[in-house]
Amino acid sequence: MLHARKKRRSAFLTWAALLAVLPLEVTTAFAQLRGHGGPVRALAISPDGQTAVTGSFDSTAIRWSLARNAAEQVLRFHADAVNAVVLLKDGRAATAGADGRIAIWTPGKAEPDAVLEGHTAPIAALAASPDGATLASASWDQTVRLWPLAGGAARVLEGHAQNVNGVAFAPDGRTLVSVSYDQSLRIWPLSGSSSPTIVAMPSPLNAVTVGGDGEIVAGGADGKLYFLSGAGAAAGEIAAGPKPVISIAISPDGALLAAAGIGGSVAVIDRKARALARTLIGPGLPVWSVAFLPDSRTLLTGGADNIIRRWDAVTGDTIDPLLLETAGDPLAAYAGDHGAEVFRACVACHTLNAEQANKAGPTLAGIFGRRIATLPGYHFSEGLKRLDIVWTPETVSKLFEIGPSAYTPGTKMPEQRIGSEQDRAALVQFLERATGK
Repeated sequence: MLHARKKRRSAFLTWAALLAVLPLEVTTAFAQLRGHGGPVRALAISPDGQTAVTGSFDSTAIRWSLARNAAEQVLRFHADAVNAVVLLKDGRAATAGADGRIAIWTPGKAEPDAVLEGHTAPIAALAASPDGATLASASWDQTVRLWPLAGGAARVLEGHAQNVNGVAFAPDGRTLVSVSYDQSLRIWPLSGSSSPTIVAMPSPLNAVTVGGDGEIVAGGADGKLYFLSGAGAAAGEIAAGPKPVISIAISPDGALLAAAGIGGSVAVIDRKARALARTLIGPGLPVWSVAFLPDSRTLLTGGADNIIRRWDAVTGDTIDPLLLETAGDPLAAYAGDHGAEVFRACVACHTLNAEQANKAGPTLAGIFGRRIATLPGYHFSEGLKRLDIVWTPETVSKLFEIGPSAYTPGTKMPEQRIGSEQDRAALVQFLERATGK
């Protein structure tokens, strides 16, 4: 909930730090959230362009109707950031997180159909095979795993010496490409027992994609895009920007390549000409995910400001409406209120009135006088349900005086305290004013 502002800013300096951001209580899925309560780390779009799935550092995934620009379902299962999402051929979705687990979801169901476990570190990327039979996962445990979606043991591909950050199937399904921070790209044959083709690269790699023609494109920490043939031969490079590339996507027609960077811009590349066509400039915060719609022109981006934006990749113009809540300041009406400033780090996960409903954490509307873990429509952990706490100014203050793990055992809330008695008093006074409306 509440972090010091300085601590919150520092958490967004590196990918590793961002992946360490923890959610609040893990709950069952409900389609009542307006948007993510943290950076949008992953994006996937259905082949018909009607559905999108997003994953966030707030530990949730959301299934969206692109026709209605509305959330259809919020998927709550992971105990940490959701770093990767993919839509499967049968209409289901797969989500993977910093908790090292993969969940498979059927539309409309509140719980995963299956949970795939085996990785021992955060999962950074997912890819589905062209025939829909296999799911590939890339992990910071330095392995790639191939999961048969019909059931059975995963095949483990080993050899990378550092975090594996990206994975993609060739269009014919015969090979799999993985990229790592160890400055290598590997092309794995999926039949027989052949060893992978290992390509040494000039930079650590954060992302990879494969075009319909089999061309491989890898995104580097040096801000460059590297093009390779399906066999691994160098085929060119281009600078996307001065900062690391962290997500890339090829348009369905193969003409354009979008490369999102930690610096906050998206480079749109003319693939055939190997030339920068234009740069999309947002609010200056990291852009963590990109995906094209089937028209090969409309681009969705997910950023560190929690917002999903639409762009015309040909003109560079933004297209309304946004798919998430607006970037307006929810605390603008409380300018100059010290308690509101203490609360500011909480707005990513909590709303203040019932009309805004829940985010990653429950709404705080009407919190005073309510017993812990009893808010209707929000499923709390069993440990919280057993506690005998009623929220009052005194108990809220106590929560941040001694910390969540000591005061509310069983919570998934990050461990944090507010040492200043004056700051705690200002926070409580603010909540009394703002949550009773």
